[in-house]
Amino acid sequence: MSTMNISLPDALKEFVDRQVSTAGYGTSSEYVRELIRRDQERTQLRNLLLEGAQSKPSGLADAGYFASLRSSARKRLTKSR
Repeated sequence: MSTMNISLPDALKEFVDRQVSTAGYGTSSEYVRELIRRDQERTQLRNLLLEGAQSKPSGLADAGYFASLRSSARKRLTKSR
C-alpha cells in the first residue's frame, strides 16, 4: 500500500478526528479511504447517468413497462431464495 501525506487546516483536522471517533473509523486513513470510495462511486454513477441521457430512448416507459419490471424482479427474488 502506498502512502500519501496531506496537509489540513486545523478546523478540517479537527473535523476528521471527530468523524473518526464518532463514526467508527479506526484511523483517519480509513475515513479518507471511505471518502475516496464514495467519490469514485458518485463519479461512476454520474458517468452512467450522462451516458444514459445521451442514448436514444429504447421504448415507452408506461404502466405496462413498469409492471413488467416488477414481475421480472419478483421472479428473480423468488429464484434467489
